[in-house]
Amino acid sequence: MTATAVGTGRVAAIHREIESSGRTEIFIHLRPVADVEAELAASRAADGPLAGVILAVKDNVDVAGLPTTAACPSFATVPDVDAPVVAALRAAGAVVIGKTNLDQFATGLVGTRSPFGAVRDSRRPDHISGGSSSGSAVAVALGFADIAIGTDTAGSGRVPAGLQGIVGIKPTLGVVSTDGVIPACASYDCVTVFARDLAQADAAMAVMATAAGPRPFPADTTLAASAAPVIAIPSELPALGENWRAAFARAVDDAVAAGCAVREIDLGDFLAAAVLLYEGALVAERHDAVGDFVDSGGDDLDPTVASIISAASRWSATDLLRDRRRVDELRSAAMALLDGVDALMVPTAPAHPTLAEVAADPVGVNARMGTYTNFCNLFDMCALAVPAGVVDDGDPGTAQFGVTLLSAAHRDAVLIDVAHRLSGSDGGPTWVENVSGTVELAVFGAHLRGQPLDHQLTGRGARWAGDIVTAPAYRLVELDTTPPKPGLVRDDVSGRAIRGEKWVLSAAALGGFLAELPSPMLLGSIELADGTAMVGFGAQAQALADGTELTVDHWLAR
Repeated sequence: MTATAVGTGRVAAIHREIESSGRTEIFIHLRPVADVEAELAASRAADGPLAGVILAVKDNVDVAGLPTTAACPSFATVPDVDAPVVAALRAAGAVVIGKTNLDQFATGLVGTRSPFGAVRDSRRPDHISGGSSSGSAVAVALGFADIAIGTDTAGSGRVPAGLQGIVGIKPTLGVVSTDGVIPACASYDCVTVFARDLAQADAAMAVMATAAGPRPFPADTTLAASAAPVIAIPSELPALGENWRAAFARAVDDAVAAGCAVREIDLGDFLAAAVLLYEGALVAERHDAVGDFVDSGGDDLDPTVASIISAASRWSATDLLRDRRRVDELRSAAMALLDGVDALMVPTAPAHPTLAEVAADPVGVNARMGTYTNFCNLFDMCALAVPAGVVDDGDPGTAQFGVTLLSAAHRDAVLIDVAHRLSGSDGGPTWVENVSGTVELAVFGAHLRGQPLDHQLTGRGARWAGDIVTAPAYRLVELDTTPPKPGLVRDDVSGRAIRGEKWVLSAAALGGFLAELPSPMLLGSIELADGTAMVGFGAQAQALADGTELTVDHWLAR
């Protein structure tokens, strides 16, 4: 930590607020005010996509020139280069303010397992913040940073988001680089982002994902939820008290009001896998990551973390292979329940414990906090944690309540689309479109939203991107196809402006669409009213002679 800051800029004000509020446990290292202010000024002048954005980084992720401690001072190193994900954010204009506290070696979901002190809740300081990305989440919640990097193996990028009333994006495993990140369980580690709203989180993830991991998005990436999203919810809600159940029921009601269909499923296989993450041989990966250091002892080791990691050495390779096979079995059965489902919605956290409750039962409380998060990375799912109101948990004031949306790998855009619909906000391009191959397509007539063939777009994961109007040089004719459909034909003499829509879809989805396109339809360049051109579906000129012209008013531009 630095001394009390002087100056009038935003960073100086943040430093003063940290000191005056006594929240010095949030950051392990704060950069000098003058350095950060100078970088912010340069960032604003450069006008990148994240110009002027203040970034906090969890202290198990490398920032050049700053110690990386993983909340263990004797383990610290000082890297010469940024982790790729940090470098990407900085190149886009984000400015690092400092490194945040965490559950030591990213082992915990409570935020109390650190020699730098327990990170307290942003609103009720006698309650936990959630971990392990505790400092990152609270820094965002209190306005000490606009965005923050976290990591997530068992829920560390989601639980603190839920408890702090902010957004946490946990992308598909492997799409974002984990180089420069101290591993917890390398097979299941993921870099995440926190922000106060979905738009800011999405913008940050669009940049972070350019620091690509080993697993790019496939050619047939789905870009949106179905027209009438189906949400799965647990038929039973273990570990939740009555008021927390009521809060989840309100979230379900909100989903129904937003036009979603709800399907109850048995969460048994998901919960069985969640237990394996810490209580089975999978925890051996934690010993592989830092076990030799932990076994050597040290005064700054958190006793709970040290006991978990040291005990993990007892598992054999046979045990690990057995539990991985068991995870595969559970995954197969569980994911079958999500066939035809856009997203699984669960409570992000089942409760909001006090610091005293965690101190009295550090392992038991932590295990409860992972009830609805531990299975996610084991099952290769993406996840999005969003605020969903508050709950009266019996303590003075109210707890923040959040839900997490989950889906299969590479369906990250679907979750953001569903979240927008739940909140009643406008959707739009997601971070996924920034790092996957997409094309824009102009459609007309029967392919417009609400028309008989719009399912050919929504069924291929296409995203509606707005209304368009052609130049006044087109006509619509009824084509001799099965079923009959309108076709757009160029006519520079007698043409009119035709109303259409722009959709965005993956390259593979467009290829599948073309393969089914009946004659005389074709794909070509469509001139729009503003003089620009877009690829779209039209029809051969002969269709004017062979077909009947359509003059349906709602297809003609006014």
